[in-house]
Amino acid sequence: MEVIAVINQKGGVGKSTTTLSVGTDLSMRGYKVLFIDLDAQGNLSHTIHKKRTKQKFLSSIDVLGNEVTALQSVQHTEQGDIILSSPVLSGADTIINTTGKEYRLRDALKPIYGLYDYIVIDTPPALGVLTVNALTACTGCIIPAQADPYSLEGIKQLYETIEIVKQYCNANIKVLGIVITRYNGRAIIGREVAEMMEQTARQLNTKVYKTKIRECTAIKESQAVRQSIQAYAPKCNASLDYTALVDEILEKRKAHDQ
Repeated sequence: MEVIAVINQKGGVGKSTTTLSVGTDLSMRGYKVLFIDLDAQGNLSHTIHKKRTKQKFLSSIDVLGNEVTALQSVQHTEQGDIILSSPVLSGADTIINTTGKEYRLRDALKPIYGLYDYIVIDTPPALGVLTVNALTACTGCIIPAQADPYSLEGIKQLYETIEIVKQYCNANIKVLGIVITRYNGRAIIGREVAEMMEQTARQLNTKVYKTKIRECTAIKESQAVRQSIQAYAPKCNASLDYTALVDEILEKRKAHDQ
């Protein structure tokens, strides 16, 4: 089983969209997928979990707080299984502050490893305890980034955190790659930064995925109607790009299995 964390401390780079799109595509290929939403904004949960009710659902903060098991908190929906977000996650750095706090998610997921082929984790735009938990629990991470200078600097800062987690919490973590999102190939600065990102990735012992997720109005439209891009516009550029991205992810897994 693979546990993939989608991470970047910079907001607005498409983490939730990438989490949803990668997980949905894997599910469409027949893999059993569990989504985990660790972002207090709850964009992933809002899209997948459409029930409108006053009922309080168990969430990822309940799991991290050792109040319930991961299996008890899983919600089964038409778009896939998910452990939901909660606004309380915004205070996670204060709530989860005991010894071993970095291992809460990893330990909670161990009993359900055999139930899924992939667990895909959406993370908050910060390098706090939630992102560290995701990095400690995952087998590999994907970094969505825009082709802009600020993203380059952000990736370098993120790598410092990854190296610390690798040293103290998860020696086996792998950075699967950087995926460029909201890409406009006609913009000169976009092409130039994409080339610089390739150089940065090599220095950091990873790669930039060949597939770039093109800027696409259909993504915002799909968010408005609370659907995955595959369900809303299966033939749009972004949907085709995410399919190609998953092809790349699976190619590496097949090569490893061989």
